[in-house]
Amino acid sequence: MMGESGQSPREDEIERLRKALDAETRRCLDLRRQLDGASAEFEQFVSMAVHNLREPLRDVASYSQLIAEAYAGCGDSDASAFLERIQEGVANMQSLLADVVDYWAAGTGDWQPSRTDMEAVLRQALLSTDRQIAERSAIVTHDPLPWVMGDFESLARVLHHLIRNAIEYCDTPSPSIQISSRQVDLEWVLSVKDHGPGIEPEFQGRLFRVFRRLHGKEHPGNGLGLAFCKKAIEWQGGRVWMESKPGAGSTFYFTLPPAE
Repeated sequence: MMGESGQSPREDEIERLRKALDAETRRCLDLRRQLDGASAEFEQFVSMAVHNLREPLRDVASYSQLIAEAYAGCGDSDASAFLERIQEGVANMQSLLADVVDYWAAGTGDWQPSRTDMEAVLRQALLSTDRQIAERSAIVTHDPLPWVMGDFESLARVLHHLIRNAIEYCDTPSPSIQISSRQVDLEWVLSVKDHGPGIEPEFQGRLFRVFRRLHGKEHPGNGLGLAFCKKAIEWQGGRVWMESKPGAGSTFYFTLPPAE
């Protein structure tokens, strides 16, 4: 039996569904354009806010240093302590702004995944943690590391954060960190293992959240390092998790696709 359009009921239903699909596709494309516009606007806001905050911070840092030099040796211990607190506060704020920029940049589309040598990534990460390694006489060992598909700079930051945390939260005089890799199915699993105090199970779920810290001000940090690691690895098609037992250290894992 033919409908008013001269088509069969089945053909009419197919045409109706096709038009509905086209309308939904147009709606999705329109939403995507709106989201892209909002994302670009927010990215510009973050960039300008950070820029405008950094400038007065540099002024505070410079002038507090000049005051400290001008009144050095005056014997006023209170003034020296106040200036030291000001300089520490400025340094902490500058570090926070840098971490916020890094976190926001993770997954904004500026990175370009390519064939990446994780051995070279590790060398870069060790250079950026050289001071912490030397201060704590830390020992970093590693297995042969693979080539993966990923972004060199962001992966170097990931290893930097994981190595720095492993050193910072280990109470032993000479922290030992082992970096390993193994291929599981169609992905590489890399890990960073420490021999620190470990983490209680009830706290492990908080580790990768923004601004979440398990310790007080006795340990430096802004609560963005592990959140950055999670966002950066997931943007590159991987996963991040950790395993830990109190008194037996912690191991942080992340996956990456193999190089083509």
